[in-house]
Amino acid sequence: MDRKKTFENFDDQNAFIKVSTPAPVDGSQKAALNRKGNQFYNDGKIEEARRIFMTTGYSDGLSRVGDYYKSKGRLLEALKMYWIAPDKNKSQPLIEQLAGLVQNMMSEDASCGEVPRIKQEI
Repeated sequence: MDRKKTFENFDDQNAFIKVSTPAPVDGSQKAALNRKGNQFYNDGKIEEARRIFMTTGYSDGLSRVGDYYKSKGRLLEALKMYWIAPDKNKSQPLIEQLAGLVQNMMSEDASCGEVPRIKQEI
């Protein structure tokens, strides 16, 4: 298996998962922002909606953005949204799928006599 080809689909997905706490927003501001995020989402402005939902920590909105990314084959971005939501029912299958991919790659390397190595940067 050519690892480069396997992962080149993820190059444009900003593959790192960074988790932070939402900015402090009072209840009325949060509700107004979430309404605006829902409007953006419904208008197809997914990135604008994502930014709002990340700011407010709106789990349902984050999960819906994850569903959108998943439907477009952007699995790492979907996983990121599900993880932040947190939505274990949706994140767990993606985690298992990605773990299976890594496991297959490692077993193929082992059958070719290669020892998988992970480069660690200090």
